[in-house]
Parts: sequence; C-alpha cells; structure tokens
Amino acid sequence: MDDTVFMVAHQPGGALRDQVHRVAGFAEHAGEAVPRRELPHAGVTLILSLGEPIRISSATGSGVYTSFLAGLHQIPVDTEHDGTLRCIQVDLSPLGAYRLLGMPMSELADTVIGLEQLARPGWRDLGERLAGEASWPDRFQLLERAVAYLARDHPVEDPEVGWAWRALAGSHGNVPIGRLAAEVGWSRRHFAARFRQQVGLTPKSAAQLLRFSRALSMLSGSRPISEVAAEAGYADHSHLVREFRRLTGSTPSQLLAGSHSSNTATVAPV
Repeated sequence: MDDTVFMVAHQPGGALRDQVHRVAGFAEHAGEAVPRRELPHAGVTLILSLGEPIRISSATGSGVYTSFLAGLHQIPVDTEHDGTLRCIQVDLSPLGAYRLLGMPMSELADTVIGLEQLARPGWRDLGERLAGEASWPDRFQLLERAVAYLARDHPVEDPEVGWAWRALAGSHGNVPIGRLAAEVGWSRRHFAARFRQQVGLTPKSAAQLLRFSRALSMLSGSRPISEVAAEAGYADHSHLVREFRRLTGSTPSQLLAGSHSSNTATVAPV
C-alpha cells in the first residue's frame, strides 16, 4: 500500500505545557483503507479530527468517531480510516486529562468516547472549529486558546496522588505499591480508590502499564528479551512474555515481527 503521512509537531505552551506529552498534526493519504493496532500506553489520547471518521474497535466495544478520547487502556485498540485522515493528536498525561476534562479518569479506563459525550460543551465542537482554520499554526493557536478556556476552574488532583503518580512514572512502575501508600499516610484501600479515580487505573495496574511501556520501547531484534525483562523490572523472561500476552495478545517476538511498516512520515516542527 502506498501510504504517505505528513506530521507537524507542535511544542505546547500555556495551559497545555504541564498537561501533555505531545501535540502533533497529521495528514494521511492512501489509496485504500488504513488499519492500525494501537497498543496500551501510559497516557490519555485526544484525537481532534478535521472531518474524516475513524472506526475503532476493541474488546470493550466499537464505533465510528470523528473526535474522541481514549483513556488508559490495558487492551489493544484497532483503528481504521478510509484512506484520508487529517487530525490533531494530543497525548495527555493521566493527571493532565483529569484536570482538563473535569471527570473521573476511572470512567475512561479501557474506553473510547466521542467528545460530544463530555459534560463540558467547549470540547464537543472543537474538531469542527479546528477544521475551519487555514493552517496548522492557526489550528495549534486555536487549540491553545480553547484548552486555556476549558482549564478554568478545573479540578486538581490530591497532592498525594500527584506525588505517587510521579514516583511510579519516574521509576517506570518499579516502586512497591505498599511503600507509596505508606509514604502518603493512607491505607492501601483508600490510596487505590483515590488513585484510580484521578489516574484511571489502580496503582498496581498503572505500574504494570508503565513497566510494559518501558519494555516495549527497549525491544529490538538485537537485544535478548531476557535482558529487556531484567532492565524493565520483570522477574524473568517468562514474566515479561505473560504480561505482553495479557496487554497485547501477542508475544514480544510476534510484535517485533509485525512492527515493520511501509508508512512514510514528514516531520515539520512548528
């Protein structure tokens, strides 16, 4: 398939700077439908389509969306568009999503929702407004203004939850959960409930996702899987393979074998 992807990277500022990992505009043109499998990762994904629909399916449901949110997932998600797609992708940190969306992140776990389902009306037509702008820089400026407006009176996570998430993320999921609960002075049950509400998963599940994300980033055909397992914090090779099967339905070797793509991308920082 002859598939060309144009990507415009944007350095977020203002209200976005502390909430997101990445902002990028995409334009893809292909001669046929383009399917992709999105693997679990430790972030919340906001897709703002400039008009074209995307079909999404996973073990928890399916649907056709233009602009949508995907919460923290512990399952793979399959996407497909008809060959033409223009969108802005915003990769939010879980706590950034909690602040901006004003909703419990636990409601988004393993779930995709259309922006029309959000309680705050400013999100619902944001994709349409972005599509009305003439250039990528204009779209990014509108996005910054819209997010700054929507961030007013946003909820703030518990300091204890914020500290615990940063500790987990900084260690790639390798801090014992009991130690985190003891450090913040909460019972493990209360800690797990508050963390899940504001991050989207329990501390244990979040730690597993963070370890997986690190291991996935280290996979290559030249590194022994047992070496990756040890560096990422798994007990052994078998432990890593079991977690990969649980989170992706595939072994590391199967993922490596299917990772080659004919897509080409042009990156243009703004």
